[in-house]
Amino acid sequence: MSAPSAPPYAEVIGDPIAQSKSPLIHGFWLEALGIAGDYRRAHVKSDGLAAYVAERRDDPDWRGCNVTMPHKAAIMDLVDDPGAVRGTIGAMNTVVRQPDGTLIGTNTDAAGFYAPLAELDLEGAPVVVIGAGGAARAVLFALARANVGPVTILNRSPLKAMGLLATFGLKGDVVALDAPLPPAVLLVNSSSLGMTGQPPLDLDLSPLPAGAIVYDLVYSPLRTGLLQAAEARGLDTVDGLDMLIGQAALAFELFFGAAPPEGRDDELRALLTAG
Repeated sequence: MSAPSAPPYAEVIGDPIAQSKSPLIHGFWLEALGIAGDYRRAHVKSDGLAAYVAERRDDPDWRGCNVTMPHKAAIMDLVDDPGAVRGTIGAMNTVVRQPDGTLIGTNTDAAGFYAPLAELDLEGAPVVVIGAGGAARAVLFALARANVGPVTILNRSPLKAMGLLATFGLKGDVVALDAPLPPAVLLVNSSSLGMTGQPPLDLDLSPLPAGAIVYDLVYSPLRTGLLQAAEARGLDTVDGLDMLIGQAALAFELFFGAAPPEGRDDELRALLTAG
């Protein structure tokens, strides 16, 4: 008799990785659906990324991984790209293993980011985006599809940020991180500023009009200084769990072949915010 196959598993990789809540999310869904499987953290440094990918490629139980900082660009050189993610978003956050060992990279961040905004009419709306890394690429890709504009990027490296505006066909400007905010309907923090262990993000939000939305992709802590400042001004806020859960839902279906259970988001958020 042949030995029974091991349960399938997926992972989230990054450096650092201990703060990731993805195992909680996927574990909650696996249990709710009664799927025999696992989802783990894997601490992968930049100089070990290629070896990690090569090792997992030969593991038939490995269904794939989510990719977080700082690997969203580097991973593109190690996997197949049938959806032309490199030429569009320019960053991958999900790798899926095919039965023949082929590894396909994709991006679920853009759809996950935009899900809480989908019912809004943002066409022509002025937007501010903080940061110009892999998360910013997904954000700008989604915003370009929504025909927003103009877009002002706050970033340490103006040249890199200007390139992003051109890449996504967006009109706007690039200013320093300490520059005054322009009036904007939507402010998105796509940087790591304000994350636990990172420098704070101190912004004067007074230029934002009443009714503006402040969206912070950081989820550790969940109530960042930026969101607290926005709430103090009576502005609408979106926290990082919205994008985290949204992108995870798309990846979960790719990994395990089933959609997350419906009507369980409140339970999931309570789990993620406990303690």
